[in-house]
Amino acid sequence: QVRVVESGGGLVQTGGSLTLSCAYSGTFSGIRSMAWYRQAPEEERELVAMITGDYRTTYSDSAKGRFTISRNNTGKMGFLQMTRLIPEDTGVYHCKVEAMIVDLGRTSWPGFWGQGTQVTVSS
Repeated sequence: QVRVVESGGGLVQTGGSLTLSCAYSGTFSGIRSMAWYRQAPEEERELVAMITGDYRTTYSDSAKGRFTISRNNTGKMGFLQMTRLIPEDTGVYHCKVEAMIVDLGRTSWPGFWGQGTQVTVSS
């Protein structure tokens, strides 16, 4: 299976920057997508950014223009560069990787989640 581990979270003031990392490892044949979700207190988990296997990117309205998602297939590493942070960005950021799994001739693309990393933006 696939293990996903996030890192890089922390405390930052409004207007500051942070870069999150998503390391994924295990037995798989390819990546369909990698995405970042934010879980804020008392709110539903929200998709922040996603990058596909062919490197197309999608951003939420809030993240657009401030965040940049990227990944390195060779290094099995993904990133979320965050700039001009605001308090509304506060939350636990989870990385989800859709990896291709081949078992007994059957191919599937399940999603694998990391434990998350805390981002706190002070006013």
